[in-house]
Amino acid sequence: MIKRLGIGLAVVAIGVAGAAWWMQKGVVGHGVSPVSNARPTGGDFTLETANGPISLHDLRGKVVLLYFGYTHCPDVCPVTMASGAQALTRLTPEERGRTRLLFVSLDPERDTPAKLKEYTAYFHADMIGATGTPAQVTAMARAYGAGFIRQPPAPDGSYAVDHSTLTYVIDPDGKLVGDIAYGASADKVVDSVRKWLS
Repeated sequence: MIKRLGIGLAVVAIGVAGAAWWMQKGVVGHGVSPVSNARPTGGDFTLETANGPISLHDLRGKVVLLYFGYTHCPDVCPVTMASGAQALTRLTPEERGRTRLLFVSLDPERDTPAKLKEYTAYFHADMIGATGTPAQVTAMARAYGAGFIRQPPAPDGSYAVDHSTLTYVIDPDGKLVGDIAYGASADKVVDSVRKWLS
């Protein structure tokens, strides 16, 4: 009995570790936004916010921290947003003026621009929430190397959107220059921002 329990726990541990590895690699689920071995190119985009359309070229001169998620996310999104908010708070006012954290919803059916504004404002006033049509969001996720998939709905109609957990770093020239792993400290986020502000 003890031996079986030990084997069972080992299997669970391997499963959890495997899931964490896949999430850090940006591959969650299948089919919606597959991540290839090709290096993500990033690129310009236009999405909707509560204050109107926003494009990457509107943010030139700023370091952009780009994160894909959704407001119903129970865990990784709030953790990432909280860490980003702490990082923004630790920047000087001048640095903060040249930095934006852009939260892009992978769930446009439920996440309206108004809801996204309310969600991001809860964490920090300088965060921007945006989304687009399913086709726009999927194309953008592919360009940045993010993976996601909407799970089948539960009997009550609710559903989860499994997604990758990286935060993408875009330099002031609009180029994708790196990423920040899920769980990174606020200090790590600050260091990443300052590297590209200097």
